[in-house]
This record gives sequence, C-alpha cells and structure tokens, in this order.
Amino acid sequence: MIRFRSMRRRAVLATGAAAVLSAPAILRAQNYPSKPVRVVNAYSPGGTADVVCRIFCAALSTRLGQTFTVDNKPGAAGTVAAQIVARAQPDGYTVLYDATAQSVNPSLFGSRLPYDTRRDLLPVFLTMQTPNTLMRNSKFEAQTVAELIELAKKKPGALDCASTGVGTVQHVSLELLNQRAGLRINHVPYKEAGTARNDLFAGRVPLQFSNVPGTVALRSASEVTCMAHTGPKPVEVLKGIPAISEVLPGFETWEWNGLFVPAGTDPGLIKKLNAELNEVIKVQETVQRLSELGALTRANTVAEFAAFREQQIAFFAEITKTANIRIE
Repeated sequence: MIRFRSMRRRAVLATGAAAVLSAPAILRAQNYPSKPVRVVNAYSPGGTADVVCRIFCAALSTRLGQTFTVDNKPGAAGTVAAQIVARAQPDGYTVLYDATAQSVNPSLFGSRLPYDTRRDLLPVFLTMQTPNTLMRNSKFEAQTVAELIELAKKKPGALDCASTGVGTVQHVSLELLNQRAGLRINHVPYKEAGTARNDLFAGRVPLQFSNVPGTVALRSASEVTCMAHTGPKPVEVLKGIPAISEVLPGFETWEWNGLFVPAGTDPGLIKKLNAELNEVIKVQETVQRLSELGALTRANTVAEFAAFREQQIAFFAEITKTANIRIE
C-alpha cells in the first residue's frame, strides 16, 4: 500500500510538473504571433509557388494582425531556403514555404543535403496540391496522349519534352510516362519556366510538362494547347482536358506547396498555425484568388500533411531510382 501511494504521488507530481512546464508554451502559442514573421520562400518571385505563398501570407497578416513577410531565397533546388529555416530558432518566427522539391531532394542529394528533411523541417499546412499538365505546341502532330504514345513508339528518341529542371516533378512526370508507356521521349531541362515557355510557343520544343496554374494562364493562347493532366479525376479549371490515367490507368503526379517550421518548434504553435491556415482557405477572397489561379487547395491537419509528404518522398525515391535521375 505504501509503495502504491508513493508511486501515485510521484505520478501526480510528474503530471503537475509537466503542466507547469507546458504553461509557458501554451501562452506562447496563444499569443503567437507577437511580432512579424519571416517566411523564407524557396522559389523566385513571380512563379506559381511565390504567388500562392503571397496570397496566404497576405491573408495571415490580415487575420493575425502581424506581417508575414516573404523572403525569396531560391537556389540549389530549394535547399538554400530549407537550410536557412532548418538552422533557425524554433520559435515560429522563421518559417519555410517550400514545394515538391522537398519530396525529391532526399533522393536526389542523399547525404549531400545540409539538413535532414524529415528530422529538421516539420510540416504545418499543405497550401496547394495540383496535378501537372502536358502542354503541346499547337502545330505538333499528336493531339492526344494516345496519339503521342503511338508517335513516340514510331520515333524512339526523336521527340523532346521540356521541364524546369532535372529532378523536378515535371521531369519525373515525363520519366513516368516513358516507363509506363514504354517510350523514349528526351528530357530537355530549362533553368527558367519563361524560357521553356518561349521555346514551346516557338515550336523549338514540341512538348512541356507544366502545372495547372501555369496552364490556366495560357488558356487563351493559340500557340499552345493542353493535351492532358496528371490528376486522377477532372480538374474544374481545365474543363474538357482528359487525364493521362484515362490512357495509362493509375498515372498520377502532383505539384504541391506547403509551410514548414524548424524541428523543436512547440507543437501547440504548429497546431495553432495549422488551424489559422485552415480558416484562411474559408475566406471568400482567398478562395477566389486561388481558384482563378488554378491553385487547388483543401483543409488538412498537420498529421495529414506529414503523411502526404512521406508518401511523396517514397514515390520520388522509387521513380528517381528506376529512371536513374541524378544531380551531379
């Protein structure tokens, strides 16, 4: 009996101590943010990720009464920005806005990464998840995925397809198409989306994997058309555009954006920030801006986003290995 009481007393004391220790953390989360927040964006100004990031930051600034300032730090496939945040104080005032590169960089760089993606960068909220798109120059002879597959089989190694770089989700989409359909379409990587788009318009490259927001912006262009998208179901802003999965069942790739914080950040603060972002996507003005852009978003928890990132890391690990995608 004495031993039981002693154990119970220690348990009560431990619980009380934990409550006392967690009180400051609870207070910090409740008062967050009490000063401006630096949002380190892994991408250049003007691109899809930057535009979506700024929409969310503006909405958060209005909602929480503190400025969420975008600091663009592009470079090295997103690792420059990620490293800055991975080494920042875990107080919620330096956060990372990153995208699909987080899925592929562990496979591309391996031990050369200056941080551990899973360990050092904690998911907060998935801001955008959108399929990729396969664009064609309007004069290109194949108008559908089925016609492209037939043509590529007749001319192995003779067709080119652009992307915005080695190891990007657009590059991976092409390699997945090659693998699933038994093709050999050449990958032509570009450093900038604008240059790739210009060459697609001019017909110097007949095909390009892009994303839904980039494609929505070109809906009125006569020089290019969208052949297909990589989602599992119809995309509302691309009415009438078929999915590649209609020809190759199960074909699916995603481009996504999200917010991350350094390891060691208080879970209560992460939960609060996630809750605020879930409220942001209910605001009609925000919904309209994202919809017009073609940036698809949905409510999600921290756990759901973490699981999604894990699934995407596994997917990219497999495709980069089988396609032998490397960054030297």
